[in-house]
This record gives sequence, C-alpha cells and structure tokens, in this order.
Amino acid sequence: MTRTFAIAATVSVIALMGVSFAQAGIFSDLLKAFRGDDDVFAQCRNGAVAGGAGAIGGDFTLVDETGRTVTSAEVLKEPSLIYFGYTFCPDICPVDAARNAESVEILESRGINVQPVFISIDPARDTPEVLAEYTDYMHPRMVGLTGSPEQVKAASMAYRTYYNAQKPEDGDEDYYLVDHSTFSYLTLPEQGFVEFYRRDVSAEAMADSVQCFVEAGS
Repeated sequence: MTRTFAIAATVSVIALMGVSFAQAGIFSDLLKAFRGDDDVFAQCRNGAVAGGAGAIGGDFTLVDETGRTVTSAEVLKEPSLIYFGYTFCPDICPVDAARNAESVEILESRGINVQPVFISIDPARDTPEVLAEYTDYMHPRMVGLTGSPEQVKAASMAYRTYYNAQKPEDGDEDYYLVDHSTFSYLTLPEQGFVEFYRRDVSAEAMADSVQCFVEAGS
C-alpha cells in the first residue's frame, strides 16, 4: 500500500516540468511522421500536420495485470490513450496518468468511451500485481501492461518513446528513477495511432481533441 499512498500524495502536485533532454528529438520525429496529404483527421490536428501517422505505433505483445500475455489487437479494441511510464515514478507519471483518467471521465460524460492504457517501462519492478494496484487507483478501466525487457522495448520502439533507468552503482538496487518521454498516444481501432499529446495539454483540451478524432473516424 506504500505505493498507493505515494500516488495519492503526488497526484495533487501540479508538475509544470519541461521535457527531458531526450524528448526534443522524439517530438521532432513525431511531427515528421504526420506530414502528408489527404488526412481525414486534418480538422482535429493542432497546426499544419497531416498523414503519415502510420510511422508511429504498431503491433506489440505484452503481459496484462492478470499475468496473461496479450497482443495489441486484443488490447486496443476501442479508442485508447496510451502512456508509457512506471509505478515508482514520484511525480510525473501519476500526474500524467491522472490527467488521462480525468480526460476519459470527461469523454464518458459525453457518451464517448475511451480506454486509458498504462505501459510500464520498468518491468523489473512493475509486476502484474503492482500494476493492478496502480491502475485500479487511477481509473477502474485503466489497463496496465508490462512484460519482459524485450517486449517492453519493442513496444517502446513502435511508439518512438524513450526511457533509461538511472540505477545506482551502490546502495539499494530496488530504488532508482527512470528517465523517460511523457507523451500520451491516441489510437483508434481501425486507424491505429492518430495523435499524441504533450503533458502540458489539459484534461479538457485532450477530451475535446479525442472527441474530434473519434467522431471523424467513425
């Protein structure tokens, strides 16, 4: 329950932090992936971006909260907001996950069902049991996914995310931070990845954007 108390304490913190040093390049790659023509979602995007979203996302195989091996096709059956983080994260992850959960609640009030997904980039500590406790606290429908280091890396590479565990050379090996990117990704069942959101986007603004994509893709 220690992690639950830590989550509760940090969700209330307004974390106005900048992106990590590694995210500048990731952000550039994401923008490049959108360039193209004939984008059915053009009216939903922020800025002059279009097409080419197929360069982001793709199939993955991970392990869910029950310990069952699942594929992306089995998990992403409805519009989904995907976030790559870890449960031991002291500030950024719980705030971002809570923002995504709030956006999902707003969308539900509008009659739109969106599934929040939390993919752990710390499989050494994030067992299915740990993820179940974390995601149940965040939102009753949030799906937690972990897996082997190879499975997690493959999923991360598909979505062009970054992470790097900062393990100490001495001391308790179970206590370390993981530097990681903080984008949230919107996927639709038929189209796959369609949009990403930075952590400075509010829950309300995210909900408005997701609603536009869901309605345009239906």
